[in-house]
Amino acid sequence: MKVYKTNEIKNIALLGSKGSGKTTLAEAMLLECGVIKRRGTVEAGTTVCDYFPVEKEYGSSVFSTVLYAEFNGKKLNVIDCPGADDFVGNAITALNVTDTGVIVINGQYGVEVGTQNIFRTATSLNKPIIFALNQLDGEKADYENLIEQMREIFGSRITPIQYPITTGPSFNSIIDVLIMKKLTWGPDGGTPKVEDIPADQLDRAQELHRALVEAAAENDESLMEKFFESEHLSEDELRLGIRKGLIDRSIYPVFCVSAAKDMGVRRMMEFLGNVVPFVDDMPAPVNTAGEEVKPDANGPLSIYMFKTTIEPHIGEVSYFKVMSGTLKAGDDLDNVTRGSKERFAQIYCVCGQIKTPVDQLCAGDIGATVKLKDSRTGNTLNARGLEWEYDFIKFPAPKYQRAVRPVTESDAEKLNSILTRMHEEDPTWVVEQSKELKQTILSGQGEFHLRTLKWRVENNDKLPIIFEEPKIPYRETITKAARADYRHKKQSGGAGQFGEVHLIIEPYTEGMPAPDTFRFGNQEFKMSVRDTQELPLAWGGKLVVCNCIVGGAIDARFIPAIIKGLMDRMEQGPLTGSYARDVRVCIYDGKMHPVDSNEISFRLAGRNAFSEAFRNANPKVLEPVYDVDVMVPSDVMGDVMSDLQGRRAIIMGMSSENGFEKISAKVPLKEMASYSTALSSITGGRSSFTMQFASYELVPGDVQEKLLKEYAEKTKDEE
Repeated sequence: MKVYKTNEIKNIALLGSKGSGKTTLAEAMLLECGVIKRRGTVEAGTTVCDYFPVEKEYGSSVFSTVLYAEFNGKKLNVIDCPGADDFVGNAITALNVTDTGVIVINGQYGVEVGTQNIFRTATSLNKPIIFALNQLDGEKADYENLIEQMREIFGSRITPIQYPITTGPSFNSIIDVLIMKKLTWGPDGGTPKVEDIPADQLDRAQELHRALVEAAAENDESLMEKFFESEHLSEDELRLGIRKGLIDRSIYPVFCVSAAKDMGVRRMMEFLGNVVPFVDDMPAPVNTAGEEVKPDANGPLSIYMFKTTIEPHIGEVSYFKVMSGTLKAGDDLDNVTRGSKERFAQIYCVCGQIKTPVDQLCAGDIGATVKLKDSRTGNTLNARGLEWEYDFIKFPAPKYQRAVRPVTESDAEKLNSILTRMHEEDPTWVVEQSKELKQTILSGQGEFHLRTLKWRVENNDKLPIIFEEPKIPYRETITKAARADYRHKKQSGGAGQFGEVHLIIEPYTEGMPAPDTFRFGNQEFKMSVRDTQELPLAWGGKLVVCNCIVGGAIDARFIPAIIKGLMDRMEQGPLTGSYARDVRVCIYDGKMHPVDSNEISFRLAGRNAFSEAFRNANPKVLEPVYDVDVMVPSDVMGDVMSDLQGRRAIIMGMSSENGFEKISAKVPLKEMASYSTALSSITGGRSSFTMQFASYELVPGDVQEKLLKEYAEKTKDEE
């Protein structure tokens, strides 16, 4: 295979909502480039992209697939990304390592929420965008309405390169206003018949051609001058202007295709090969030190690992982008992220399962290798002595959680190993061993996302697992001051145990004055603070301990033991066993024995005195509340609102955004357990949401009563 130079390489991400036809389009592109001789279908499970067992099982893409094609003397690296929102991490990764995004839109359904989400990500990364309107041969396809909707959502930069003469089942011809020709396909698609534009389409074609010429000319002063002089640009000048417009994101070209019938695909490929930016046309990425890393084949060698998969009969396959320099088979590199060394014994260009060995890959190219010892997704590998590192891929926060455990407890270690490996394949699968909840918590982008992981563990690794609703990380606190004392006394022959602690607890708020006087009934307690310790808690909030002991009632050497006893109860609150927070404790009196007093005695006395006082301090349970933003079509907004209110949500606001309604609410985490599934059901998969931790808030009285009852029954059973 030819070694392609940096200025001959184009990297493209194939994006779009589920069902838009990306995989079918990728198959048609590979056919047009001669990579395959016959197109496979998603339904038959024979496409180049969807080759993993789980993808064949579900009939849709689960992983991004790296493809390459040689076309008109150029190399096109294409990453076909899953369309489901649950697998958005693949699209985010692809956009970060490619230079242009092709967003495929289903001509029958129009712009969907997932399409908008991808567009926003591309915008945040300043990536050029091309739109491919697919399935224009569908019954419900309406080109005019679709273009109008796109302009409403994406703005005036929408610039048609083509338009269909008719849509629906009779779709078989388009007018291309870049080359000013009519293209017509036979029933089997493929190579079109190229004709002059018919008279009844000429006015519209010329109008759109002028709009295209003007949009292209705006990106170059010399082109603008020529446009003002003649209102005409040559085809080469048009291409130059469009390329600059793509880089500046001042133009979003729109193409018309029917991927299933291979209509319009080759023409779009010609545009990708001739017009879209090369790797070295784009702004250079920046490393963690803030330095630009230009894609220079003669520069220092540096590569970034962006994807890892475990493939049948091969094992671990690592995908990388050459950021700088030229990688040769047999090169030894330092993994600066993990402090290890790797040998790239063999390097490949990849087209789905097909891996073609190559001798070298230049800066900007994408390739793969196998059986690396210690390199993972997100790692940087450099030539010896080079300290560059990259950290430019930012994944969205998880939206769906489940506790996971093996059916057989003895398989726990094996499951942890599998989950660690799967996180490396898809970093949006997040695994946490929760000490607080005593569960393994698996987080992802949605129910389908986690169900896919479960299928793979059970079918590929043959390990049955159970998903459960995760426990909620409640917090406990108090709302008033309370006093208690406790004497721990134990005699069992010889030295015994004795410790007595008197304390007062109260709610703690940042910046509150030192304690002075407390009154309980007719008794008044004056505090003389000798020492204050503020203990920040790992789970949020503080425990503040004031030593107010006078007269040596308790020796200072026992205070740390008392604090350990307090922390015992802060770590396992008296109400529900959850973490407690924001409590100030004043230790003001006690007793000790010259022989029997020891640390364990005062630890137990402090723990029990705190428990009693806590229960008398009008304790409350706090629950985590999240800020939730939901993007919904207007026709289902009422149903979504009703569902949120049934989840104890507080609606904070509503607004319109690019043709969709945005609902902002505060919702308890307890009510979000299966929200992604419910939202998909209510809206037919046309909505999306984000959630982010906001604060801990008091639970309603009836909820607290239920939690206390459940905990009492649980502890009774354990006793």
